[in-house]
Amino acid sequence: MQFLDDSLHPENMDKVVITVAPYGPEWMPEDFPEDIPVTMEEQIQKAVDCYNAGATVLHLHVRELDGKGSKRLSKFNELIAGVRAAVPDMIIQVGGSISFAPENEGQAATWLSDDTRHMLADLDPKPDQVTVAINTTQMNIMELLYPEYLEGTSLSNPAYIQAYREMTVPAGPGWVEEHLRRLSASGIQPHFQLTGIHAMETLERMVRAGAYKGPLNLTWIGIGGGFDGPNPFNFFNFIHRAPDGCTLTAESLLKNVLPFNMMAMAMGMHPRCGIEDTIIDQHGNRMTSVQQIEQCVRVAKELGREVASGKEAREIYRIGTWYDSVDETLAAHGMLPNRKSGQKNLPLRKAA
Repeated sequence: MQFLDDSLHPENMDKVVITVAPYGPEWMPEDFPEDIPVTMEEQIQKAVDCYNAGATVLHLHVRELDGKGSKRLSKFNELIAGVRAAVPDMIIQVGGSISFAPENEGQAATWLSDDTRHMLADLDPKPDQVTVAINTTQMNIMELLYPEYLEGTSLSNPAYIQAYREMTVPAGPGWVEEHLRRLSASGIQPHFQLTGIHAMETLERMVRAGAYKGPLNLTWIGIGGGFDGPNPFNFFNFIHRAPDGCTLTAESLLKNVLPFNMMAMAMGMHPRCGIEDTIIDQHGNRMTSVQQIEQCVRVAKELGREVASGKEAREIYRIGTWYDSVDETLAAHGMLPNRKSGQKNLPLRKAA
């Protein structure tokens, strides 16, 4: 991304799009009973409460009545329909992992099969987005979930610790290309969850090869354990390398969430919050998803940035937009065109 002398002035920035992840599939209801919804009615109401607080993107997972993450697509259909009816302007973003929750103490936390994950393109009603990872990566969320914050929670269970330490994100090139093809055919926008520069470079190569022709909505994930660590220089390097025409959201864990959200909002980008990312505030006290949204709204106002409405967030994310060619896709993101046959040196943009 390029920054001009006045790029940090709020009047030259998009309105803030707040993403909330309020379903926290790695936690069990007893870990935070005041803020982990279990019944379908409670899960729908949680979306309504988050929207009313200022969040316009809902990162969606679903629970069964026993509190475990649901692996039934029918439950996703039910929650999507309920949220769509209750808050129609909210952007519904289905977590592409479907569920992290182990079925029992001895079972590893695994994603569903590739074929089942492809079925996210067949959800009915359709979500606005499905999150898509690029490149198979270790996802050891335990690396930065410090023991003092886990004491007394389900994640202090040794079997769960082992399961989450060994979790991986399967996202090889064949699977990603097929997944993008199916999502695009269904009119569902991918939201790319990127683990670092290497993932963004792979995504750019796929765009240049024509595997995806649509808006680039990106989330940088600084959670360690195989992803970028929560080092500001990792984040700044990612920002520096990101295409001008993309949107960029920050995501981290626990006490790192607020600092990265503040940095993102100060630079014209967007925050993500919710109990999937942290269940504590900077003092170690429990903090609900709604309270985290309210905090983002306060910070945004102090920075002089307005918070986007649901309709404005859809315009910023370009929901429903697709491009007809690789050249159009590259131009929409301010990316250099592909080199033409016989062209030497760098392909340069020419002034009109």
